[in-house]
Amino acid sequence: MTERRKKAGFTPFWRTKTLTQMSNAEWESLCDGCGKCCLHKIREDDGTLTLTNVACRLLDTVTGRCGNYRRRKTLVPDCVVLTPKMARDLDWLPSTCAYRLVGAGKDLPSWHPLKTGDPASVLQAGISVTGRCVSERTAGPLRHHVVEWPEF
Repeated sequence: MTERRKKAGFTPFWRTKTLTQMSNAEWESLCDGCGKCCLHKIREDDGTLTLTNVACRLLDTVTGRCGNYRRRKTLVPDCVVLTPKMARDLDWLPSTCAYRLVGAGKDLPSWHPLKTGDPASVLQAGISVTGRCVSERTAGPLRHHVVEWPEF
């Protein structure tokens, strides 16, 4: 967001609308492209989550983007197509997730592309999984890929 917009009293849509009020374009633009939701997690017997750096086979590990976003649910049946209700309820969405933040009435982080105008800002801020994950096609056992990322 530019200084001019701030001074003119511009209020961005994510501060004035609920998730259910957003247009499809607004909803889709909330995604910062970090790729964290595409990583496999292990649900432990006690209910806790263990994070891995193993990505869905559709995630391009170089760009951090889905290789077939439009057909992801068809190609990967257990892919979760996020809804406003899910954004509030899913415990495995990262703490930095715009859907989670906006759903809780919070603002987007300063590095979010909607604020910076730069899609690369998520990578520059160290939030993206780009360069830090492996594809499920080559990973082997998930337990060999457990990670602890403080920003998750």
